[in-house]
Amino acid sequence: MEQALADIRVLDLGQLVQGPQAAATLADMGADVIKIELPQVGDLARWIFCSQTDLRTPYFEASNRGKRGMTLDLRTTEGASIFKKMVRSADVVISNFKPGTLEEWGLGYDDLCMVNKSIICAAGSSFGPIGPDAQMEGADLAGQCAGGLVSTIGYDGTPLSPVGATIADHIASQNLLSGILAALY
Repeated sequence: MEQALADIRVLDLGQLVQGPQAAATLADMGADVIKIELPQVGDLARWIFCSQTDLRTPYFEASNRGKRGMTLDLRTTEGASIFKKMVRSADVVISNFKPGTLEEWGLGYDDLCMVNKSIICAAGSSFGPIGPDAQMEGADLAGQCAGGLVSTIGYDGTPLSPVGATIADHIASQNLLSGILAALY
């Protein structure tokens, strides 16, 4: 039986959990997902080890299941050109860089629409695309702190503590996923 998203191609530029987890769920539904990582650094989730002796990275593995992968330097003219060629046959681009990053590289929504007018660009961030904190970088912990979640964990008189899982990134991922599915259909 054909999966629901078998005819959908996704280009995943996401980092850590938020963007990659949304893309992994699309892959679970049958989408052809291509994970694109910058050279030398890659997805930052590659560097979240569980121990000093076991170099497997569960966050990376869980958030990048079912994907094909490649390295491409989007910051260069050549890399941006290759990416735009890939966008021609894509349906969705997922990112969660700091707002304005892709625009600086000539790969913002307006740039990609010139290549594929029906492209869906799903961009997540910790503090949103506009507002006083939009240019702040961050991931799950920043979201937990800004939203006040850390103040609800623990006991009175003890230091603040984050939730044990990356709950803010997972919720944001599901919001990205919902928006993508609504835009597709």
